[in-house]
Amino acid sequence: MDRSSLLQLIQEQQLDPEHTGFIGADTFTGLVHSHELPLDPAKLDMLVALAQSNERGQVCYQELVDLISSKRSSSFKRAIANGQRALPRDGLLDEPGLGVYKRFVRYVAYEILPREVDRHWYFYRHRSCPPPVFMASVTLAQIIVFLCYGARLNKWVLQTYHPEYMKSPLVYHPGHRARAWRFLTYMFMHVGLEQLGFNALLQLMIGVPLEMVHGLLRISLLYLAGVLAGSLTVSITDMRAPVVGGSGGVYALCSAHLANVVMNWAGMRCPYKLLRMVLALVCMSSEVGRAVWLRFSPPLPASGPQPSFMAHLAGAVVGVSMGLTILRSYEERLRDQCGWWVVLLAYGTFLLFAIFWNVFAYDLLGAHIPPPP
Repeated sequence: MDRSSLLQLIQEQQLDPEHTGFIGADTFTGLVHSHELPLDPAKLDMLVALAQSNERGQVCYQELVDLISSKRSSSFKRAIANGQRALPRDGLLDEPGLGVYKRFVRYVAYEILPREVDRHWYFYRHRSCPPPVFMASVTLAQIIVFLCYGARLNKWVLQTYHPEYMKSPLVYHPGHRARAWRFLTYMFMHVGLEQLGFNALLQLMIGVPLEMVHGLLRISLLYLAGVLAGSLTVSITDMRAPVVGGSGGVYALCSAHLANVVMNWAGMRCPYKLLRMVLALVCMSSEVGRAVWLRFSPPLPASGPQPSFMAHLAGAVVGVSMGLTILRSYEERLRDQCGWWVVLLAYGTFLLFAIFWNVFAYDLLGAHIPPPP
C-alpha cells in the first residue's frame, strides 16, 4: 500500500469523527496491524513517541500526515521535537544482522548526523536510488581530464609548468575573464598528481556521505558555490594569477562538515573524532601551505604566475557560512530558515561585487595582466 492509499484509508475509517484534529494512538496502531500496512519502523517509532509526549495519548492528524509523507514543514519539526525524548535510546550500532550496504548506511548516519533521532530516521528511510552520483561523477571527470592531459603532455607531476597546459579552455586566466565558463570549469584541471589525489580522496570520503544524507541538490549547490567563490576571490585578491583545481569546492565541503562536527560535538558519535579532526586540519593546512609555496616560490622556472591559493580560503569561508546552514537542516526546507536567506543574500552581494570588479576594476586600477597563453 502506498502513501496516498494509507491516507485515504485513514480518512475512510473516520479516525477523527469529532474533527478535533487528533487521532488516538491505539486506534491508529490497531489500523496499522489489522491492514498490515508497510509503514517504516522509524515512522512507527515516531508515532509512538508523539503519542507518549501527549497527555491524552493522541497524535495530531496533520503531524501524522506529514510523517507519512515525509513533508518538511513546521508540523514536521514539531513532531521531531516532541518525539525525540520518547524514541528508543538504543543506538544503531547495536543493530544486528545487517548486510554490507546497510552497515555502510549506518556508518554514514553516525558520521554525518549529530542526533540519534535523525540517525534512526535516516537509517530506516534511506533508499539506494538515486545513488550519490554528483560527487562520484565530478571526481571521475577530474581524473579523466588529468589522464588525458598527462598522456598528451607526457607530464604527470606539476603539469602547470608545461607551456601547453595553461592553454586549456578549462583553466581560469585573468586574461580570459570574458569567457565566463572558466570561472567554473577550472575545477576539472589540477596542478599535478598530488593535488588531484588529495581532492579526489576528500571528495569521496566526505562528499559522498554528505550527498547520501543531504541529497544531490544541496551538496552540488554547496560544492559549486565554493568553486565559483574561489575563482571570483582570486580575480579580486590575486589579479594576475590563474586558477586550477577543485579545491574551492573541496574546502567548502570539508569546512562545512568540520564546523558541523564542532557545533554538535557532544552528539557526534563517529569514532576517534578528535584525532580525525586534528588530522583533517593538518592535511588541509599543509595543502594550503603547499599552494602558497608553489605560487610565490615555484621550484621550476615558469613562463607566468602560478595558480593562486586563494580559492582554498574562499571555499572554506563558503563552507562555514552556507555549508553549515545546509548541514544543520537535515529535515527542514532551506527556504523556511531565516539564516539561509541571510547567507544567500550575502553570497549574492558578493557575486554582484565580483562581477562589477571583473568588468571595471582591472582597467581602472591599470592592473598588469600577464598575456594569456
